[in-house]
Order: sequence, then C-alpha cells, then structure tokens
Amino acid sequence: MPTIALWIITISEDQSINEIASRLSDEGLTIRDVLEEIGCITGSADDVTAERLKKVKGVVDIAPDMQLDIGPPGADRTW
Repeated sequence: MPTIALWIITISEDQSINEIASRLSDEGLTIRDVLEEIGCITGSADDVTAERLKKVKGVVDIAPDMQLDIGPPGADRTW
C-alpha cells in the first residue's frame, strides 16, 4: 500500500485558488487547507498522485510538508 504524505502546493495567481483546489481534489489530493492569502493548498496524497498533481493547470510547485521542531527556549540544538 502506498505511503500517504502531506504536501504543500504553490499555485499560480492567474486562476481561482478554489478552482485549482477542485482540480487537485479530482486528481486524488485530500485537501487539508486552502491558504488563499499566500497562494498555497495543503493536502495529503501518495507519491504517484503527487507526481500527477504537478501537471494540473495552475500548479507551480509541490513540496513535502515537513514538521520543524525549534526546541524549547534556550536549547542548544534547534534541529
């Protein structure tokens, strides 16, 4: 069974973000958030689906959504 990952999709400004979100959903992305203010959509999909999403009209970039831990205040290591 394919591994599902979280993705951040950057979209172009020349189209409606909601229309792009609909197309991404139709192609298999499970939409998590539509961040209209910054032109991004987040969601989950497997790697094969993510590759297919790169071809959706209006998609500029797809990158894995990585959690960062900066550690507690005063910690020597943050990564």
